[in-house]
Amino acid sequence: MAKRDTVRYVCTNCGAEHGTWSGRCPACAQWNTLEEQLVIKQGKLKSGGNILLAEDVTASIKHDHKRLVSNIAEVDDVLGGGLVAGSVNLIAGQPGIGKSTLLLQVAYNLAKAHKVLYVSGEESSHQIGIRAERLGTSTEGLQLATSTIADDIAATIAGGKYEAVIVDSIQTLSCKDIASAAGTVSQITNSTQLLTTAAKKTNTSLILVGHVTKEGSIAGPKVLEHVVDVVLQLEGDRYGGFKVLRAMKNRYGTTNEAGIFEMTDKGLVPVRNPSAALLAERQITDGSVVLATIEGTRPLLVEVQALVNRTSYGYPKRTASGIDLNRVNLLVAMLERRTKLNLADQDIYINIVGGIRLNEPAADLAICMAIGSAAKGLQLKKNAVVFGEVGLSGEVRHVPLIEKRVSEAKKLGFELCIGPQLKDKKLTKYLGVPDIRSALNTFLQKD
Repeated sequence: MAKRDTVRYVCTNCGAEHGTWSGRCPACAQWNTLEEQLVIKQGKLKSGGNILLAEDVTASIKHDHKRLVSNIAEVDDVLGGGLVAGSVNLIAGQPGIGKSTLLLQVAYNLAKAHKVLYVSGEESSHQIGIRAERLGTSTEGLQLATSTIADDIAATIAGGKYEAVIVDSIQTLSCKDIASAAGTVSQITNSTQLLTTAAKKTNTSLILVGHVTKEGSIAGPKVLEHVVDVVLQLEGDRYGGFKVLRAMKNRYGTTNEAGIFEMTDKGLVPVRNPSAALLAERQITDGSVVLATIEGTRPLLVEVQALVNRTSYGYPKRTASGIDLNRVNLLVAMLERRTKLNLADQDIYINIVGGIRLNEPAADLAICMAIGSAAKGLQLKKNAVVFGEVGLSGEVRHVPLIEKRVSEAKKLGFELCIGPQLKDKKLTKYLGVPDIRSALNTFLQKD
């Protein structure tokens, strides 16, 4: 008697499998994410197989391995020097952030020296042609195809005709042998596996575009990020400001680099001096402090703005743009406890100018001084740059790459850098502070 096929339910958010359907996934607590899938029962696993052929590790090292260089310095730096042959790269970002625009520019530059195929499952050839003409990236060396069938794309890659293939996007692809809709866990997993296998066999550099959820994480199963070699994230405000390209995972290089771009009518253009651009329209007033932060290994000066008003409601409002609100609330509580600032009945608004998203703790001191400046109507005594991590006791802690931050401030003509105290080093135009109370009392004054 033939064995019956069984049904399982797979969560499209986390990939967990369940025997019965429910409105809420027990694993990730998301609603309406379980989808039915048919499991075809196979016979017993046959014992036996082929013995693997092993070789010495030194025999597999290729010293003459070359990368595919896009000649876009920001992209090549984030990748670690360019695309590695046979690598699978995933780039993700919000809708409209500029993923397709950036990849079309990369494809155009690669096509000058390599055979490149751009496959789109979201747009027609005519739409891509219009964008290529607008960006000035139309060239005969760049091949274009439109398809949503992963089997066809994998067969094209397996042909070995192209050195680089760009697929936009992985969520639109589907395998012929799977009945579920495109974008489901099974389709994303199997489509990625098909394309990855073909790319590895032919040493083809593969770039996949991925969608993101409303929380900002890459849509689909987490296995997607594990399978690929490089995960890139394009961040920023899609309506304006700078766009930042980061490497969240990189098997062939560092994840400390970041590329900064600006969207123009000619596409995404690398910003050579982002610090000067971010401070070009700055007005020196209370609540405005310049922070020396680090994007990757690059120092960057950004303006931190704070606005403090007496609340009209029983519960004061806290709002933050460009930095984690929980971190701001923690610093506000610390200021109330360790200084004489009374912020319990004050609305506090924090803004990081230019659409930059700050993640490093070195922004603590600048945020605290901006809040203190706005609350008391005071300004910094000197044209200064501020950075440093602040603990719950109010102490200012050490941060990495201090020399780079100070050097960047000197280039833009700042007179002083305020940060944590240094024990072994002495830097010109640098003054360390032991705690936040000393910083507020020493460097804030009436305008």
